[in-house]
Amino acid sequence: MTDAKFEDAREAPLNLGAEDEDDLKVISSLVQDSVFPVTEIAWQPAKRRFALLLNRFRWEDLPAAERGAHDPERVRSLLVFENVQGVASQGVDRADKDLILSLLSVAFEPGEDGTGDIHLILAGDGAIRLSVEAIEVRLKDVTRPYRAPSGKAPRHPD
Repeated sequence: MTDAKFEDAREAPLNLGAEDEDDLKVISSLVQDSVFPVTEIAWQPAKRRFALLLNRFRWEDLPAAERGAHDPERVRSLLVFENVQGVASQGVDRADKDLILSLLSVAFEPGEDGTGDIHLILAGDGAIRLSVEAIEVRLKDVTRPYRAPSGKAPRHPD
């Protein structure tokens, strides 16, 4: 018996949830380098829901792309945060309808009794802070994967 490998996984859309800080770290690793237009941000205060429609890089499929099975891919994904009590941002001009944002990470800063802040760190010193009653996050792929326009995996300087 051997350990499972990424290569063994079938090509299926992701549909994951996070209910604690460790789960959120997994979501963060999967949405790193996602890009989205500012127009794809939705804050629904009455439902206490914040959502993003992302163009997510498929990090989980990178081993296949590196083997030459196909080019690196992206997929459209919904990233939905529930139990959101408030939203604040910096470096995000909602009036600039042409603004494209790049998500670098998602982190949790605990408060009292399970409450806290979820921080969405964006490239270019931008950030979005979600004050939450509890961690309840969903990541769901909503389209078929497509070839990454650059044809390459995102790279970060060391």
